[in-house]
Amino acid sequence: MKSRSMLGFLAFAVFVLGCSQTDSGVTTSVKTQLMADELVKARNINVDTRDHVVTLTGTVKSAAEEAKALQIARSTKGVNDVVDNIVIAPSSEPGAAPTTGSAGDTSIGTAAGEAVTDAAITTKVKSKLLADPDVSGLRIDVDTRDGVVTLTGTVSSAAEKTRALDLAGKVENVKRVEDKLTLRP
Repeated sequence: MKSRSMLGFLAFAVFVLGCSQTDSGVTTSVKTQLMADELVKARNINVDTRDHVVTLTGTVKSAAEEAKALQIARSTKGVNDVVDNIVIAPSSEPGAAPTTGSAGDTSIGTAAGEAVTDAAITTKVKSKLLADPDVSGLRIDVDTRDGVVTLTGTVSSAAEKTRALDLAGKVENVKRVEDKLTLRP
């Protein structure tokens, strides 16, 4: 059992180090760090990376949470710049009447729960792709929105593409997999 957990830790370490320099690796690394942070917890933050420029989009509860998310992204290896599209949601004091919606409206809590789930799904899918010997997970970007996983990147064969889509579809809480993979000539 001890060797199994050590193997899992080593696989994760290889995953983080091995893919940290690709855009998809940077995205995964930022999302993983946001999820692990006690203040941020990747509540409702989407992470996209293009040419090592990370764009953070979503809603947070405080300026401190926004600042921490930006600091995490900026300090991630492989990040050249960070675009801040984060919005701070108006906070409601305990017992205060809501300014919009109904008293029973839980849409913010639901959105936050979905964001954490989406980030967790992305991490699980990426880990499965990297761990599979028949899939080149470093060339596949994984994004999740409301349980829908989108795979983008290049693969070397139809079999690799099918395997990647199959692996992603088997991850818990995945509603659907969008295929944006292209075959390398």
